[in-house]
Amino acid sequence: MTNTGVLAAQEGSASGGRLQATVLDVVVPVYNEEKDLPTCVHRLHAYLDEHMPFPARIVIADNASTDATLEVAQQLAAQYENVVVRHLDLKGRGRALHTVWSESEAQVVSYMDVDLSTDLKALPPLVAPLVSGHSDVAIGSRLAKGSRVVRGPKREFISRCYNLILRSTLGASFSDAQCGFKAMRADVARELLPLVQDKGWFFDTELLVIAESAGLRIHEVPVDWVDDPDSRVDIVHTAVEDLKGVWRVGRALATGELPIAELRKAVGREPLVQGVQRGLVGQMVRFGIIGVLSTLAFALLYLALRPEFGAQVANLVALLTTAVANTAANRAFTFGVRGRAGAGLHHLQGLVIFLIGWSLTSGSLYALHTLASSDPGHHIELMVLIVANLVATLVRFIGLRLVFRHHHARQNPASAA
Repeated sequence: MTNTGVLAAQEGSASGGRLQATVLDVVVPVYNEEKDLPTCVHRLHAYLDEHMPFPARIVIADNASTDATLEVAQQLAAQYENVVVRHLDLKGRGRALHTVWSESEAQVVSYMDVDLSTDLKALPPLVAPLVSGHSDVAIGSRLAKGSRVVRGPKREFISRCYNLILRSTLGASFSDAQCGFKAMRADVARELLPLVQDKGWFFDTELLVIAESAGLRIHEVPVDWVDDPDSRVDIVHTAVEDLKGVWRVGRALATGELPIAELRKAVGREPLVQGVQRGLVGQMVRFGIIGVLSTLAFALLYLALRPEFGAQVANLVALLTTAVANTAANRAFTFGVRGRAGAGLHHLQGLVIFLIGWSLTSGSLYALHTLASSDPGHHIELMVLIVANLVATLVRFIGLRLVFRHHHARQNPASAA
């Protein structure tokens, strides 16, 4: 939004009633927070009144509370003209944000946790690039350089592991998915929200992964954050549900179930230069992770099949099985080719590359058995195969990179010219 737009919004506000032309909606999702809600709203109202140069509104989203939270929220709304209440009959932070953000008429929508663990001084730099139109989504990050965080070692470890999983499996580049301090432009929210399925804690992650996949600009703000010792979040249950969500979203991206290309067009974030692939370093990291998992699967299959079928047959079956899965995973996550278009050809080309790898590993087995004076044993065979597989992996990476570079060139002939 331009400065002119901000001034127009300020001039459009009513002096004696509810604020009009609200620029910012700050949503506070609550469930049974009758004690903490008044403190949160008083502090937040005072901060917005003193530090925000444009009309801002507090929206209390009551998630089916069973205590007096709704009554307390209604009292606060009666006390402050820029506080409104939205009651939902079902629980779920994601459900609350999805509902309120979809209905908002503000230009920027945001949310924060009721415990105000994040210092409110981060709010202006969070929303400024959204109001100006420079960025599409903004997140507070406890892991960004410059952040100051006070929390226990268990939650620190879990948080870092979770973000590592997102980076390695979904290629996410944002640093903190679950900090309860986020904002986005309302026009972008209207395009993204229909694609977000989760209604609980994974809502944030799913939203960010889809936004990043669509090429939206995500602005990160280092925050000062102090853990709430009375937090009622079930960490183990939340972690399990998050991992299920990672699998679901990863599969949707890989199969083309998520219409990322259409979303890019809708939000105007198509690539500046068509057909440009992901960076080589990122490709190598993702290829390496998939390769490690494939090698482990290969080893298990080989050891299971070797006693029954012999070394060569066990090697062929294990390598062929893992090669198909490896091609599918690299196609989606390493080289960013999503959807079913061309998948059959890609697997066929992958099998050709597989035959090269098989010749390397089979040749290694043949050489081992020829040179050894006695039976080398299953484990020596496996060691030789793993070394041969490392060489085959390098060949596979170069081959697949050429295959998918050619795919991008065919999809975008103008950029390849």
